[in-house]
Amino acid sequence: MKIIMYGTKPIEKSYVEAWEKKTDNTVKMVADLLNDDTVDMAQGFDGVVTQQTQSLGSSDVYKKLASFGIKQIGLRTAGYDMVNLDAANANGITITRVSIYSPRAIAEMGVTQAMYLNRKIGLFNQRMTDDHDFSWAPDLVSNEIFNLTVGIIGLGHIGGATAQIYKALGAKVIAYDPFYDPEQEAFVDYTDLDTVLRESDIITLHTPLFPSTKNIINADSLKKMKKTAYLINMARGGLVDTQALIKALQDGEIAGAGLDTLADETTYFGKKVSAGQVPEDYKTLAAMPNVVVTPHVAFFTKTSVRNMVEIALNDTVTIVNGGKTRNAVR
Repeated sequence: MKIIMYGTKPIEKSYVEAWEKKTDNTVKMVADLLNDDTVDMAQGFDGVVTQQTQSLGSSDVYKKLASFGIKQIGLRTAGYDMVNLDAANANGITITRVSIYSPRAIAEMGVTQAMYLNRKIGLFNQRMTDDHDFSWAPDLVSNEIFNLTVGIIGLGHIGGATAQIYKALGAKVIAYDPFYDPEQEAFVDYTDLDTVLRESDIITLHTPLFPSTKNIINADSLKKMKKTAYLINMARGGLVDTQALIKALQDGEIAGAGLDTLADETTYFGKKVSAGQVPEDYKTLAAMPNVVVTPHVAFFTKTSVRNMVEIALNDTVTIVNGGKTRNAVR
C-alpha cells in the first residue's frame, strides 16, 4: 500500500521508516500541508495522512481526493476542527484521528508551566536580569501546590491525566465537563463552570474547540477568576479570547498564564518566520514575565510522536482495506 504523509516533521522520519519495514507498506513523506494547492500530490496513492492545525482547504480538496480513489484522511492529531466533516461525508471520506497518543505528555507540560508561574520564576528572572535584584521580595513568595485548588475544564484523557498528577501532588482538584466519567471520581470533584472559575487557583483547559467552547475564556469569565489565579491552555487557542486575556493580565485581573496554543498560531507556530510575521498579540504576551508561551509543543515527546505516526498509519491501512477503527471521527 502506498500512503502519502503530509506535514511530516524530521523527527517522524525514523518512526515512519520503522513502520514501513514492519508492515511492508510505503510512505511518501512530504513537509507540505494538505490543502487546495497540494491535494494533487495525493494522486496515485491509496491513503492520506496529515498533521496540521490549518484548514485542509475548500470542499474541492475532498472532491479531488475522492476522484483519486482516496477513502480516508488520517489525522496525526487528537483535534479535528481543521476538517470540513460535511464535505468529507459528502465525498465518502472517513476521517480518523489519534485520540490517545500520550495524555501525560500534554498533562506534564501544563503542570510544568503552572509550576513555573506559581513559583514566579519569570518575575524573579526579570528582576535579576533588569535590575540585578536578587532579593527575596515579599510579593514574590509562592504557595505550594498542596495548598491550591486546581480547576480542570474538560475531563477527557488529557484532563484526566492532569487531574491525577495534581491529585498526587496534594492539590484539591475540581472539574467541569458536561459528560460525567465515574472513573475520575478518585481524582476530582465535579462541579459547574462558574465554580471552577471562581474557586480555582490554577485553571487548566483540556476541552476540544467547538462552537460551544469557542472563547469559553472571555472578558466575563476572566473577571470571575481570582486575581491570584493562573490560566493554563494546552488545548486549542480558540478557547481563549486573546485580547480579553491580554487586558486581564495588564489590569491585574489574573496573576498569569501558561499558553501552548494561541488563536492565530497557524500563521507562525511550527515554522521559522521573519520578524514581520510575528503578530502583536504574541509579542505582548511573550514580553510579560508572568506569561509562558510555547509553540504548540505540549505533545512533543518521543512517545507521542511514535504513537501519532503508528496509530494514524495503522488506521489508514484498516480503512483502505474496508475495515473499521474506533478512531474514526464519524
